[in-house]
Amino acid sequence: MELIKDKQFGGERPLFATHDLQLDNVTIIDGESGIKQCSNIAATGCHFYGKYPWWHVDGAQIDHCYFAPGSRSAIWYTDNLTMTDTKIDGPKFFREMKNVTLENVEITDADETFWRVEDVRLKNVTLHDGTYPFMFARNIYVDGLVSDSKYIFQYCENVEIHHAKITTKDSFWECENVTVYDSELDGEYLAWHSKNVRLVNCHLKGEQLLCYVDNLKLENCTFDAECDRIFEYSTVEADIRGHVENIKNPTSGHIVADSIGSITIDKNVRQPNNCVIETRKL
Repeated sequence: MELIKDKQFGGERPLFATHDLQLDNVTIIDGESGIKQCSNIAATGCHFYGKYPWWHVDGAQIDHCYFAPGSRSAIWYTDNLTMTDTKIDGPKFFREMKNVTLENVEITDADETFWRVEDVRLKNVTLHDGTYPFMFARNIYVDGLVSDSKYIFQYCENVEIHHAKITTKDSFWECENVTVYDSELDGEYLAWHSKNVRLVNCHLKGEQLLCYVDNLKLENCTFDAECDRIFEYSTVEADIRGHVENIKNPTSGHIVADSIGSITIDKNVRQPNNCVIETRKL
């Protein structure tokens, strides 16, 4: 690979259509499309300030780098990307991509990140601010995620999450095939209109959680005291540890909890209206 070290580039497309490069302590200062239509590019200790610096790249390794707020929409249409120990202050990263791996990455403006991305692996990633991360993403594996971005994980397929703390509302809407382990999910309207959702050893906060879900499973999960009107119009198998304040109009299935504050089954319940709800026999 050709080594480019301790250099600074600006203007329009300074490294356009280059291949097999190792960038070491390189800075892209301004302009647009610093690295475009390239392949097999490795960057270590680099800084990116201009717009759209990584577009249409096949094979990218980004390590200990920094993306400034002005580097908006920085990485699109780039397949086979690995990013480690990097900080991102720009919005709208990662669009229309396949085979993306991030480890020890902090994204401080997660607005519209990871849209239409497939085959994503995240480890120890932080998302802050912004709206709608992971819209229309598929085949996602996460181990270690902290996020306070709004409306995370909507219209996603095939999602597996471990050790996450997600604070938001309207998360996991219109998703299919979602499993979450050992995590804390805090926010209203969790997983509405989704299919095949499984939560294992999770703690849940918020109101009107887990409604309109087809094939919902909870295993050894707990709820905060304010959680009410849960499971409305859902088909559910739930093992709840501790207390749940209110269950409303589940469609079918079986729910067991250590204690239940109240159960609402009213005229609006949907058929077959045969969900078994009971407290655990201790």
